[in-house]
Amino acid sequence: MMQSPTGFASAELLRMSHATLLYGNVIGVNDIDVTLPTGAYALIGPNGAGKSTMIGLLTGALRPTLGAVRVFGQDPSRSPSVMGRIGLCPATDILLHNVSARRWLELQLALSGWGRRKASVRVQELLDQVDLAGAADRPLHTYSLGMRQRCKFAQAIAHDPELLILDEPFNGLDPVARHQLTQLLIRWKESGRSLIIANHVLHEAEKITDSFLLIYGGRLLASGTAGELHRLLSSLPQEFEIKCDQLRHLASLLACEMWTRSLELDWEKNRIRLAVESPIEFYTALSTWSTEHDIQIERLLGADGDISQLFRLLVSKHRGEVFHANPIQRLSS
Repeated sequence: MMQSPTGFASAELLRMSHATLLYGNVIGVNDIDVTLPTGAYALIGPNGAGKSTMIGLLTGALRPTLGAVRVFGQDPSRSPSVMGRIGLCPATDILLHNVSARRWLELQLALSGWGRRKASVRVQELLDQVDLAGAADRPLHTYSLGMRQRCKFAQAIAHDPELLILDEPFNGLDPVARHQLTQLLIRWKESGRSLIIANHVLHEAEKITDSFLLIYGGRLLASGTAGELHRLLSSLPQEFEIKCDQLRHLASLLACEMWTRSLELDWEKNRIRLAVESPIEFYTALSTWSTEHDIQIERLLGADGDISQLFRLLVSKHRGEVFHANPIQRLSS
């Protein structure tokens, strides 16, 4: 079972027990087994990884073909009361003409059973909270994408849920709109309520939460804090490119190490390309050699904690693939 990220309260937010969803012969999510306490999480994965399918399972819109899903201890597909505790901000845009934000939010609350007077007060609170009060009576189709996204956020939290789920909330937003939405989500998290953000860019989510779940091909590959994921990256085989003033000498040192999996000298571009089993040992050795052998490193390129690199390595490991690289070449005289 995946271990829950640390630093959150012990109350259980959700549990997926070997949950699998099939669309005919296509696997939407595959044997996800995870338990999370209340808190804020980012579900990170490329487009098509299974993030939206997982959200569908958590909100009860979809039911697993195999396994079980529990949110607040209940099956969301069978427990209407759970839906009253969840707020959803979907990836789809609001495409309504001649309907104002105020009217749209009033209609959402009416569907939730709110009376007209109480709903009117709540809508004004929401409009102030998302900074749309000045444009509250304008038609939604005249809004910028950032304004529509803030309106969707207001819609999702209108009924005061305990868990807010957002599917790709930053798509298409300009830097100002991203900042505005980020601040709204930070304030939500700081209020003590739970949050799940599905996103394909790690650094956007890092501003909001430090707990991540990596999903790819419908499978949960890893979970943990950003620091834990970066440490995981440093423990996996990686490729590097080095330029230095003593290319042949450095190559001979590298060729003697057990953790060097491949080595290639490119005399034309004056560089070494190599793959290493243990990046930590590589960094340590390189630091030692630069002092003891007076090797001046001009450039070192490689994995820098980029999430795309981590995904590539984890997927290769998950599939049981060997690390692709050229074999160690003999040094020509």
